[in-house]
Amino acid sequence: QVQLVESGGGLVQPGGSLTLSCVASGVTFGTYVMSWYRQAPGKERELVAVISAAGGSTNYADSVKGRFTASRDAAKNTVYLQMSSLKPDDTAVYYCNARHYVFNTRNYWGQGTQVTVSS
Repeated sequence: QVQLVESGGGLVQPGGSLTLSCVASGVTFGTYVMSWYRQAPGKERELVAVISAAGGSTNYADSVKGRFTASRDAAKNTVYLQMSSLKPDDTAVYYCNARHYVFNTRNYWGQGTQVTVSS
C-alpha cells in the first residue's frame, strides 16, 4: 500500500520560512520522481517543484524560484520543500506527488498540508 504523508505546514508571517516534509512508504523511493503541488482556494492545483528520481535535478515554478528548494533523502524515503521569503500568495494546501519515472500510471498523492502566510 502506497502512502505519502506530508507534514510541516502551518501559519507563518510574510517573509518567514517553513519546511515541508513528505514521507513515502510502499514504493521503491529511488524510482519515483517526487513533486510538490499547491492549490489555493478557488484556483487550480499548480506544480511548485519537481525533483528527479535520482535527486540530481530540480525544477521550479517561476513564482517560487529563488525562494523554495526541493530536496530528497533516500535513506529516509523523504522529500522536503524548504520555503523562505514567504508571501501571502503562497497560501495554499501543499501536496506531495510520487510518479514512477517509467510507468507514469503509478502516480500517487498525499493528503495535503495547509500553509497560511498572513500577518
